[in-house]
Amino acid sequence: MENKIKIALVTGGSRGLGKNMALELAKKGIHIVLTYNSNEEKAKEVIESIERIGQQAIMVKLNVADFQSFEEFFGIVKKLIKSKFGVDKIDYLINNAGIGINALFAQTTEEQLDTLYNVQFKGTYLLTQSALSILNEGGGIVNISTELTRFALNGFSAYASMKSAIETLTKYQAKELGERKIRSNVIAPGAIETDFGGGAVRDNKKMNSFIAASTALGRVGLPDDIGSVVAFLCTDDAKWINAQRIEVSGGQMI
Repeated sequence: MENKIKIALVTGGSRGLGKNMALELAKKGIHIVLTYNSNEEKAKEVIESIERIGQQAIMVKLNVADFQSFEEFFGIVKKLIKSKFGVDKIDYLINNAGIGINALFAQTTEEQLDTLYNVQFKGTYLLTQSALSILNEGGGIVNISTELTRFALNGFSAYASMKSAIETLTKYQAKELGERKIRSNVIAPGAIETDFGGGAVRDNKKMNSFIAASTALGRVGLPDDIGSVVAFLCTDDAKWINAQRIEVSGGQMI
């Protein structure tokens, strides 16, 4: 009999978009494994919120730029889901963890470029590779890109380039993992009011107004605008959506 328990692993799930993704997934009846890098207390708060929804959750520390830790990390995850849920595998991987660096192309340093590469692309690439051993057939991967791969704003050349690579990677994952019936899609959020990038979108009134004015729906995005789309992609309603880039921006810069 098919196992009805569904589990999603959300990286960077202690705050911002990752937190909202985890909560929305829980509302769909999916149990959660969330990772955090430094803020254990915030991660515990998310766990408590998920439990109030009626789902179960586990948190595990992870630095997505520490590639050598991935084997140990998934060993821990496997043990925890076995003891907590009685299963050996997860169903969905949400590659949300990331950072932002704003620097003009001419001023971007090698260190900044390497940091973005390690976190935004190499980390996602290798973590997903490592996850394949515990990802159920018929499961799914959701990667996170940005609207900045469609249009250009000053200061995001390195960040957006890494995200363009993620969009290409998503297609190859969908192609090569299709024999296991694993779908891979990528969402591209618009500017969102979170503490990402120092909270500039949320706290800089000039930037906030500029974004709202350039968005068809007339406002800046909120975390709640994003998590439900990720959750949808992790349901049978999205079973025929594969290798797609879905922009979630309210119609910014159209």
